[in-house]
Amino acid sequence: MTPTPPSLHFPSPYERPSSIPTLARVIGMEDGAQIAAFVYGDREGGTPVLFLHGNGEEHGIFGPAIDACVAAGHPAVALDARGQGKSSRGSAHLTYELLARDALAVLDALGIRRVHVVGFSDGGIEALLIARDRPERVASVLALGANLTPGGVLEDPAWDLAGTAEMLRAWADWDWGGCGDVDASLLSPTPEEASVSAELLQLMLDEPHIPAGSLASIPCPVTVMVGEFDCIRDDETVAIFSAIQDARLMVVPECGHSIPKRRPDALIDALIGQLQG
Repeated sequence: MTPTPPSLHFPSPYERPSSIPTLARVIGMEDGAQIAAFVYGDREGGTPVLFLHGNGEEHGIFGPAIDACVAAGHPAVALDARGQGKSSRGSAHLTYELLARDALAVLDALGIRRVHVVGFSDGGIEALLIARDRPERVASVLALGANLTPGGVLEDPAWDLAGTAEMLRAWADWDWGGCGDVDASLLSPTPEEASVSAELLQLMLDEPHIPAGSLASIPCPVTVMVGEFDCIRDDETVAIFSAIQDARLMVVPECGHSIPKRRPDALIDALIGQLQG
């Protein structure tokens, strides 16, 4: 059956940083992925803040928060997760643990030993994993819209996630060479783009699988933030909050999942409060 032209998952509009990067470079991973890494602000300032974005996005979603971080005297470190933004996919099997290791590898390459971590959605999952598995690297965590299991995300009747992933895979796997004079690199999306997008969506369907009890070993302060109308199940948010000894729960009124884009002021207030201890 001829594949249906799919649409890639594009994030909703957002305000990018107004600060100018003081560093922008790619950092190679062992499997060939090239991770785009950025630093904003004076690297000799306070403890850096690491920003980790959500699925199908790039680091610019944190624009106002990055600017506020720099204004507070803390360098902001941000990366585009593999297969997203300006970063390439590589060949390793895609997991949240892999994305967390990528972030640590970026910090190692930049000579940064300890950070505050801000993570949104997929990035929130990665932030919790880093704080759990490498606690010596983390001063504090602000996790926005994180879940522990695939079932921790409520189904959206307006978006068939599994069906979208299947359409993208069909497009990526189609024999374009047998279609006549077709240069597949000119298609929108290209087969490669469709394949990566399908894999990213499948990641949300298959993972994570984090036992809530495993988060009890996190020693640093953690702020668990969700929107009042978030797509994250209430019981998973409470499980994350309850498992961590030094944690606080913040619910942003009249907001859905996309807190960095819709309510950057709430994110900034929580972040600055955490930086001030």
